[in-house]
Amino acid sequence: MSDGMQTTTGRAVSLERRTSESSVSVRLDLDGTGRTDIDTGVPFYDHMLTALGKHALIDLTVRTEGDVEIDAHHSVEDTAIVLGDALRTALGDKRGIRRFGDAMVPLDEALAQCVVDVSGRPYFVHRGEPEGQQYVLIGGGRGSVPYPGSMTAHALESLTFHAGICVHLTLLAGRDPHHIAEAQFKALARALRTAVEPDPRVEGVPSTKGAL
Repeated sequence: MSDGMQTTTGRAVSLERRTSESSVSVRLDLDGTGRTDIDTGVPFYDHMLTALGKHALIDLTVRTEGDVEIDAHHSVEDTAIVLGDALRTALGDKRGIRRFGDAMVPLDEALAQCVVDVSGRPYFVHRGEPEGQQYVLIGGGRGSVPYPGSMTAHALESLTFHAGICVHLTLLAGRDPHHIAEAQFKALARALRTAVEPDPRVEGVPSTKGAL
């Protein structure tokens, strides 16, 4: 495995990672406006990451080439890993941020809640998806690569641990597999938006320990 190239300017980061299973390039700007340009080779995942960037107000460019002839797993997971690494790097020492964020997001019959702590201590709690969601294949029309429902939890756990944040994500209601996944990505996005944004009243690092 190679971590490739990394460049950092302010709260914007470009990061590359290559393995025998995938090649991932991410550019992320925490102080953006939600502009996105996503191509992971898994169309539904592109849709989810577009929603993540848009609703977190994070500018996000992602290029992934992976072994999708096997399935979507490596491309989805490895993209999440690089996104998490980029988020952690862009946050720097976390001075002046709000640190905590929470959001509740509906999508028709689906409702998701997410609470985020930019703590430096990775932890992921995920609950509420109906039995069977993990076996659903979303998308895959016209010969494209389908997205397994199980990958929502796996991708967001990978992102969480590599970003060094704490995430509690709960699906409160939902029936349609597309809506279930999308509501969760959007809830994470809105919670992240609050947690990583600067708070003009915060001096230094928002922790009694003096470090996050």
